[in-house]
Amino acid sequence: MGMKAITLLHSHKLPLLFYRQDNVCKIAKQLIGKVLVTYFDDTLTAGRIVETEAYNGITDKASHAFGGRRTNRTEIMFAAGGVSYVYLCYGIHHLFNVVTNEADVPHAVLIRALEPIHGIEQMLQRTKKSKPDYSLTRGPGNVSKAMGIDRHYTGVSLLENDLFIADDGYTIKPSQIITTQRIGVDYAEEDALLPYRFILKDNPYVSGKRS
Repeated sequence: MGMKAITLLHSHKLPLLFYRQDNVCKIAKQLIGKVLVTYFDDTLTAGRIVETEAYNGITDKASHAFGGRRTNRTEIMFAAGGVSYVYLCYGIHHLFNVVTNEADVPHAVLIRALEPIHGIEQMLQRTKKSKPDYSLTRGPGNVSKAMGIDRHYTGVSLLENDLFIADDGYTIKPSQIITTQRIGVDYAEEDALLPYRFILKDNPYVSGKRS
């Protein structure tokens, strides 16, 4: 990926209006095929988003903001859409989420898997892998590790140049996107069954169940 392509990604960042739509599932679905980009320490890494999960705020038992819960960790979820929410899971994995909707509506989309596009060598160094395989960016913990994202990047605007999502013109047919229930949210009782997970059909980087 040359400088021309890098410039193209910068110039095709998703606008604030995209993030501030009021339907978090629609956004989660529209993010499939878009490109997550980090540019840290003069190193560019990029991956195509192939799996997302929507979290529907105060009415969603799987959401950190369920019932209007506001803590130091979750406060960023109540910001206006277009910023990042990064949290530590099980004290090990950093998980990268996109905050959506207007201020005080704590919707978010978890990025669960990417297909690497650029910076694979850097991804291997970050994940301490010797050679690339599908596990490199499969699952949300691996996404953040490969892309160099940790809690220091929570609250960052997705219109900046070091962490953003771009539309490079890659097209996906509606039939290529499969909708399923989310993974690992059994604690959410009936909300665990909601069809809030979106995956790119037959993509080998998708985590967990494929149907």
